[in-house]
Amino acid sequence: MRTVKTIQIVAVLVLLSSGCQSLREAAGPAASNIRPAGIFTDNMVLQRDIDIPVWGWADPGGRVTVALNGRQARAKVGSDGAWMVRLRSMPAGGPYTMTIRGEEALILRNVMVGDVWICSGQSNMQMPVKIGDYGVENGDAEVAAARFPNIRLFMTPTVTSFEPMADIPPVPEESRLSPWQKDSRRWLICGPDTVPPFSAVAYFFGRAVHRELDVPIGLIQTAWGGTVCEAWTETEALLPLPDLAAAVAEMEASVSKMPELQRAYEREKAAWEQEHAAWWAKFQASDPGYRDGEPLWAKPDFDDGDWQVMELPGYWESAGLPGFDGNVWYRKDVVLSGDMAGKPLTLSLGPINDMDRTWLNGVLVGTTETDGQYQTPRVYSIPAGVAKAGRNVIAVRVYDMGNKGGLWGKPEELRLSDGDSNVFSLAGVWRYQTGASLAMVPPKPMPPKYRVGNPNLPGVLYNAMIAPLMPFGIRGAIWYQGESNASRAEEYRSLFPAMIRNWRQAWGQGDFPFLFVQLANWTRYESGQLVDAGWPELREAQLMTLALPSTGMAVTIDIGNPEDIHPKNKQDVGRRLALAARHVAYGQDIVYSGPVFKAMVREGDAIRLRFDHVGSGLVAKGGDDLKGFTVAGMDRRFVPATARTAGDTIVLSADGIPDPVAVRYAWAINPDCNLYNREGLPASPFRTDHWPAASR
Repeated sequence: MRTVKTIQIVAVLVLLSSGCQSLREAAGPAASNIRPAGIFTDNMVLQRDIDIPVWGWADPGGRVTVALNGRQARAKVGSDGAWMVRLRSMPAGGPYTMTIRGEEALILRNVMVGDVWICSGQSNMQMPVKIGDYGVENGDAEVAAARFPNIRLFMTPTVTSFEPMADIPPVPEESRLSPWQKDSRRWLICGPDTVPPFSAVAYFFGRAVHRELDVPIGLIQTAWGGTVCEAWTETEALLPLPDLAAAVAEMEASVSKMPELQRAYEREKAAWEQEHAAWWAKFQASDPGYRDGEPLWAKPDFDDGDWQVMELPGYWESAGLPGFDGNVWYRKDVVLSGDMAGKPLTLSLGPINDMDRTWLNGVLVGTTETDGQYQTPRVYSIPAGVAKAGRNVIAVRVYDMGNKGGLWGKPEELRLSDGDSNVFSLAGVWRYQTGASLAMVPPKPMPPKYRVGNPNLPGVLYNAMIAPLMPFGIRGAIWYQGESNASRAEEYRSLFPAMIRNWRQAWGQGDFPFLFVQLANWTRYESGQLVDAGWPELREAQLMTLALPSTGMAVTIDIGNPEDIHPKNKQDVGRRLALAARHVAYGQDIVYSGPVFKAMVREGDAIRLRFDHVGSGLVAKGGDDLKGFTVAGMDRRFVPATARTAGDTIVLSADGIPDPVAVRYAWAINPDCNLYNREGLPASPFRTDHWPAASR
């Protein structure tokens, strides 16, 4: 795999060396069976102000002619069936019609010329504007207002490959795509009917740039939740990184045995499925509330008088069950009036981490038992006749496979209603009892590592979701990823820049603008508890990546959600990325970043800090005292510091530290911090020391 190059790049070199762009040398019969690359469809946006690459495949030896807005270019199809032309650059405009002609003509309509941005990363880039009850703040209003016909949207399928792919693959039958991403592989006009499943960060970024520049904007979403940076990087670019070079070698040794590997995988998969089914049955059988298929603890006449009580919504780790993974049963009595009894009802429980089965009066009314649904609000329909006047019993059996568990939404999301004016709040006291514990059964068996479709192997997403896009003309890229690499934050210092350099070199458009999001505040533990988990160091690695040319970073340390790794405020994320684009990509002289640490000077028992990007001045948001600063002496023991602004600097001191040598700011996974510039942009977390990192 180390010697494999993308077919597009090879094609470019062959075509340029042979001079096939020349109209004289592209003589010959018209090509048959012309197929352009999958990125070329109706409604597309092509990059302005550069020669426009257009490529595809046809029967060898024929001639292909491409025409757009008065520009025309011809190419002879190579012996491998590949062809490419480059149309002379043009300014923003449209709509135009592109004609790709051989023996027959292929017409692509409503083509715009403007700026194209690659939008990549993991789940916070993939998070949609609004699908069902999942999406951003004010999602319904955002969807209704998304009427921007000159913004165009394109999604790539979420697929993997052990080798670089020449073209965007079709959506597989057993796709890993979320069900709403049915419109992959074609450009769509941005509107209320097309924007809901699209990346919220990408949309809000594109909207802000479009409003500022008034040019067509093309957004290409190529993102996959829960994925690591090295999966998005060509394997050759990983070889200089020792730890990742070993991972590449291990993978290549296995992949080289294909198709033997595939046959072995099918055997291992079948064995794993059997092991998993046996494990699940053993886990279920250990639940005293569920015996021989009977939900004993869901029955309305079950005596739960000795159960403990818990306030819901809330995670059970915060209310008496720290560290518990497995099943917890909840029960609540609900006394209904005659107005609600006998009617069809709607039971809303908000999001549940991770899975659940829910009963009313012993009747199963809803289940959500697939992985990855911990953010999905549970809304179950209850048929008429299940509820009755007087006492009713709701029982919820929650499965938590790790981290936090329970009904964790907002109080107003817990309710029972009849669709009219009758609403019964379910927030408050519930009774609970533990069922099966994961600690009492063997560990859950893991599927084979080198399975087809595993998105977290080196290079597999680069091969399938980046390489097929090259060399489509782009203005730049935006990136939101890092959560999955936080446990190896120090490695990210070299890995992330290597990925950026790899993309730039392979794309052949020089150091195109690359803008990224620094990880937001979040914790899977109690708010305010100092838990690093590698996140501060990952943010530091992202900050260090600004040393690369034409990069920009959106700081989001203030707009995360302590209870949700996928914060809903994606509007500000997109706006801050757009500010960075206005400076980095478009050369506007604006304040586009919050304060970034520049230098430290010792002044007796105090330290003075200087910053870049102070804008019109440093402020503590809300007019409060500055928070989030700690200092340490040579003993490396950090304590909270008193901080004050002094012009464009900050002066720090701390009781008991007469000789401070180091400062850290916002150095926690969910810090309490408030340094901004007057333009309202938050300061990036930083540290002045170079002491060994906690993660590797």
